[in-house]
Amino acid sequence: MRSSSLMKLIILYSFACNLIWLATCCRGGSVSISRLISRQLFDSIFLHKDDAVCPANGFYTYESFVQASRCFPRFANTGNLITRKRELAAFLAQISHETTGGWATAPDGPYAWGLCFKEEVSPQSSYCDSTNTLWPCSPGKTYHGRGPIQLSWNYNYGPAGRALGFDGLQNPEIVSNNSVIAWKTALWFWMTEQRPKTSCHNVMVGRYIPTRQDLAANRTAGFGLVTNIINGGLECGIPTDGRVSDRIGYFQRYATIFNVDTGPNLDCQYQQPF
Repeated sequence: MRSSSLMKLIILYSFACNLIWLATCCRGGSVSISRLISRQLFDSIFLHKDDAVCPANGFYTYESFVQASRCFPRFANTGNLITRKRELAAFLAQISHETTGGWATAPDGPYAWGLCFKEEVSPQSSYCDSTNTLWPCSPGKTYHGRGPIQLSWNYNYGPAGRALGFDGLQNPEIVSNNSVIAWKTALWFWMTEQRPKTSCHNVMVGRYIPTRQDLAANRTAGFGLVTNIINGGLECGIPTDGRVSDRIGYFQRYATIFNVDTGPNLDCQYQQPF
């Protein structure tokens, strides 16, 4: 059997297994994220997400977030209460920056405008890596940023879809059309290791074990490493990058709301990207 055919069979088998997993794990049996964040608190954090000026108004609902989180029972449910709250604050901070509609003098401050956008504005490319033959781009499709984490590139849409039960290569638009799937892609990216990167979850719950290469690149545990995982190629290794500062600002605000400290190593200016 040709290796390409074998790989397709493996992908189909994995896809089927994930569909079975989704059918059994997302029914609400796991601990609900609502124990850490109520609807009232969610709405107060994302104060302007449903304003008419925000293109995503009405899209990012609390109910969809809670429903999606049930498929990731370890999310904000690992370690002690402080660790769980800190991870939740870090996740909300990162998605807030990715979808922010805020500016320096915005009403209620620059950090009250998370979840304003559901997809990238004026993408500069189709985000198709044609060299990636495992997750080949579909004709006419673009893989620009969509959803809370702004999922990008065919090599992310493909495995996200496989894991979550949708065709990420043929139907990437579903991430900006279906609120539950949008939240699931953000949580999938947060929870999933993509070597050589560890997962954002591992970093925030103290399970990151740096390799020799990580140590040489000064990739130390903390919120800054999470930024490196998400967008380090564009933001890390740059002194006082404004995008990194915005992420930190959101995190500091949310950490205060959840009454936890942020921990060390908030920026990635001295880290090498992956």
